[in-house]
Amino acid sequence: MRRRRDDRGQAALEYAGVITLLLFVALAAIQLGIVAYTAQQAGTAARAAARVASHGEGGGEAAGYAAMSDWLADGAQVSAPAGGGEVTATVTIQVPALLPVFDFGSAQRTVTMPVDE
Repeated sequence: MRRRRDDRGQAALEYAGVITLLLFVALAAIQLGIVAYTAQQAGTAARAAARVASHGEGGGEAAGYAAMSDWLADGAQVSAPAGGGEVTATVTIQVPALLPVFDFGSAQRTVTMPVDE
């Protein structure tokens, strides 16, 4: 008796397809974590910048950059101008992308604190 070999290699193709799908899902999960981490770092940096600038000593921008991770600080913008009786610090960080095909924009956080006198 002779067996037909029409389905030879089918398991390898299915395996390649499943592995590709699993890698895509893993990259998507990691990218989602990076987006959340970037937003958290923007909030932390904005609070630090506003806190330091509210004491009237200046240096709010430097405190904002120091409060975030170094690999995110390179593409960040921090401003903490004092005006009137309060300080409003704004931090904008470009969200890094694992795959250059996708653009996730930037995370921006703003914090306002009263000036200590």
